[in-house]
Amino acid sequence: MSEAPFGTLDYIYAPSADVGAQLADLEVTLGARVLFAIEEMGTRVAMIELAKGGPQLLLAGHLRGGRPVLVYRVADLKATMAKLAERGWKKGRMIELPMGPACAFTARGGHRIAIYERTRPEVTRHFEGRRDF
Repeated sequence: MSEAPFGTLDYIYAPSADVGAQLADLEVTLGARVLFAIEEMGTRVAMIELAKGGPQLLLAGHLRGGRPVLVYRVADLKATMAKLAERGWKKGRMIELPMGPACAFTARGGHRIAIYERTRPEVTRHFEGRRDF
């Protein structure tokens, strides 16, 4: 049996046409804990916790498409990408998440995945408790 290629599933980025309404519903109806709700640069993003230990759910007004992006942490982004490339993986788009550098790609079947290296662990704590809406 081979070792799992990624670390933990830390975040689920979910596209949202109305972040405020979805946030209110998840908070009131399901009792979700709101970590932050930010409105900046023409979009809204809210991070909520539905289960102790994660993954956190991010409702994102700027994210297009109908599927969420599953964001997995890896210990070494470059090494993980090299290992995946040896298996025939096609590199996606390099992006900067607030928590660190990442590579976002679409797997066969349309699954949206990102792998990231957590180089800025303090970022989430910086936003925690912020409530713009």
